[in-house]
Amino acid sequence: MRALILAGGKGTRLRPLTVYTPKPIVPVMNRPFLEYQIEILKRAGIEDITLSLSYQPDKIQHELGFGHELGVNLEYVTEPQPMGTAGAYRFAANRASGPTIVLNGDVLTDLIVTKLIKHHQASGAHATIVLTPVPDPSRYGVVETGDSGEVLGFLEKPSPEALEASGSNLINAGIYVLEPEILELIPEGQNYSFEYNVFPDILEKGLNFSSYQLDKAYWCDIGTPESYLAAHMDFMSGKVKNFPAEQSSEYDRATTTFVDQNSLIGSECVIKPNVTITNSVLGRGVVVEERAVIENSVIWPHTRISNSAEISGAVLARSCYIGKNAIVTPGTVLGNKSSLTDYTKV
Repeated sequence: MRALILAGGKGTRLRPLTVYTPKPIVPVMNRPFLEYQIEILKRAGIEDITLSLSYQPDKIQHELGFGHELGVNLEYVTEPQPMGTAGAYRFAANRASGPTIVLNGDVLTDLIVTKLIKHHQASGAHATIVLTPVPDPSRYGVVETGDSGEVLGFLEKPSPEALEASGSNLINAGIYVLEPEILELIPEGQNYSFEYNVFPDILEKGLNFSSYQLDKAYWCDIGTPESYLAAHMDFMSGKVKNFPAEQSSEYDRATTTFVDQNSLIGSECVIKPNVTITNSVLGRGVVVEERAVIENSVIWPHTRISNSAEISGAVLARSCYIGKNAIVTPGTVLGNKSSLTDYTKV
């Protein structure tokens, strides 16, 4: 079985973090995000992985290479123009002779892929869609299923009345297993969507359309700064399983600092005296000056935080500068090379 990761989006909802860094390689716990998807595929014995790219493809290829260091074989396909989720699948998987597992490039999950594949094979389905329960499905498209897990229909952003009538809190998790017959439903060279075109076609034609529910597996769409930060909090609280954090020992830390056990500190960081860091991630080469306080935050590489600055519940992108006694409040997101003068509050 081959895998296809749809990683062509511009990451508009995640700006300003994605202005210079494509969403597929934004750092999550100091690793390029797509490495987590690649890892769960490799664990299932899937080593041939195609990445469908569009936005800043050269940066993604430079970061991930050919996958040899990750133990897989990466192939890159660049869309000639925006083609939608299904159009990108048709363009990248046109030569597929067997089933393909397709993942949206903004889904963080610790799904055990072997269980999904076994379910798909046992059901004899032409297509299997992974579903995840969410507390408030009204912001998504709700999927209705039968007693045996067969897909019955889709409700896109349903009203409270329609949601109550459906009795479902299951949404599309952005992961599919598709047989080659599904390619025939997608016109070549056109912008085409799984959600609005292909899945309704599957139901209309009466093809075997199965679902697979994520019960205990973790799932998060990291497509917004809020969910991106929340994913880090979930990692540090232990909600995300099977991805041990790679804590670096190659950084300079004064003896009078406090860094809690949850926090992840990258290599070449410098942490000066009387600094307090709790429940936070610091990327490579971050410098934290005396008496600074960082909590519940993500700091990208080569950022400098000056004396007595306070950062809480924020995301700071690469090479930022935070002045003395500056205060960065919860919900703040700073893009690359942002600079805050002394005593600033944002």
